[in-house]
Amino acid sequence: MDCSNIVEGGDKYRSYLHGEGEMNTRWRYGAPPNYDLVNKLFEEGRTKVWPPGSIEEQVQNLVKTWEMEMFHKTCFDDYKTVDPTKYTFSLNGKRALSLEEKRKLGGGYNSLLQTSLPEKYRCYNPAVETADSSHIAFTTAFPRGFALEVLHVYSGPPVIVYKFRHWGFKEGPFKGHAPTGERVDFYGMAIFKLDERKKIVKVEFFYDRGELLGALRKGDSTSDNSTVETSSSCPFLKNTG
Repeated sequence: MDCSNIVEGGDKYRSYLHGEGEMNTRWRYGAPPNYDLVNKLFEEGRTKVWPPGSIEEQVQNLVKTWEMEMFHKTCFDDYKTVDPTKYTFSLNGKRALSLEEKRKLGGGYNSLLQTSLPEKYRCYNPAVETADSSHIAFTTAFPRGFALEVLHVYSGPPVIVYKFRHWGFKEGPFKGHAPTGERVDFYGMAIFKLDERKKIVKVEFFYDRGELLGALRKGDSTSDNSTVETSSSCPFLKNTG
């Protein structure tokens, strides 16, 4: 695999954050995010250290860069990892969504936490969350970030199949549940299809959303509204991954 088109203007794991190519990029929180905290969490907690230039390292950096663009760039034309005109996203075999359809769902975590559960059973309800409210909820719950590592790459491009692990420490409240300080681990599989220009045109994820949300609902119930108040005033909100 050659991801030589993903090399400039970022931190050591993500590209397309800085430099001339991002001078006119529209950022959700007004400036490029800073991943220092989540990079530290990643380096302290990862179970794999992939050799430089290996397919695993390249896939891992591609996924981190894609994730950064999806969460933090507000204009489709600013995306460098995907072809906005062809890109589709699907979760657990559901109908594939275009970028515009993902935006209508609220963006952010909403497309990643789609559910067919009746609304009264939803501990996280994508139907009422916005991109900002979902970002606040998760960055508050995981103040040091929600780190990502690629555990295994089963096939390389043009169709990349990989297994991943996300993790973070629930050191903040989530949806009325107090912090526990416990590590939350979340596993899944994904398929990324690239075109001849090495742009992502199709993404498919497969995982159990309940594995993540069940862990976040641990902790004593609380009736306060500290999640929104604390996060919306936090100067590092735009800096957490």
